[in-house]
Amino acid sequence: MSRETEIKLPIHNLKAFLRALKKLGAKPSPRVHEHNLLFDTPDGGLAKHGQLLRIRTESAAPGTSTRLRQPASAKPKQATRSLLTFKSPPEQLAIGPLPPPANRRHKVREEIELVLTDPTSLQKIFEGLGLKGWFRYEKFRTAYRLPARLKWAKDLVIDLDETPIGTFVELEGSGPAIDQAARALGFSSRDYVLKNYLVLYLDDCKHQNLTPSHMLFHPHAD
Repeated sequence: MSRETEIKLPIHNLKAFLRALKKLGAKPSPRVHEHNLLFDTPDGGLAKHGQLLRIRTESAAPGTSTRLRQPASAKPKQATRSLLTFKSPPEQLAIGPLPPPANRRHKVREEIELVLTDPTSLQKIFEGLGLKGWFRYEKFRTAYRLPARLKWAKDLVIDLDETPIGTFVELEGSGPAIDQAARALGFSSRDYVLKNYLVLYLDDCKHQNLTPSHMLFHPHAD
């Protein structure tokens, strides 16, 4: 397992945020469309324990010609890749003590991620074991990297997410790098969001008095 430390920030003024990224010298990767499917037991046992089991399918966003990184066995003509992700409960690490209270403004959890060559068969295996793909959500993601001259930003990932419930940025890396990047982009720790997209979606449905379903750009197409 690897340890993942991250936060989200809500983006209310995208043009201003992009200007801040450009000022820092951030370089984007090709924009990607993500379709995510969460799995759980019939009684919601994984969610109750703060765990996440997900199959994610990534494809080049419309107008993006660059192909995604592929496993060696994938056919060259493919423009998609699929990932299996398991995440432990936030701040309840499989090894080692809990982070000190000062660091709990970040979401810290253990993560396992594997590239899949046959996601459809894996989904059938999950279903045969009694797991259900119960929540779908999609988004467009553009990953940014800061220049190498910013030594503090080594290994920091900036992911800009366009979702059906708004635009967010995820900062992932060390705690100090996350805090410094947030400040450089015009945010403070008061702006940090530790909720996942499922909870944010449920909050949005409650705010709009809508019945929750799936977080999709075109729900009727699901």
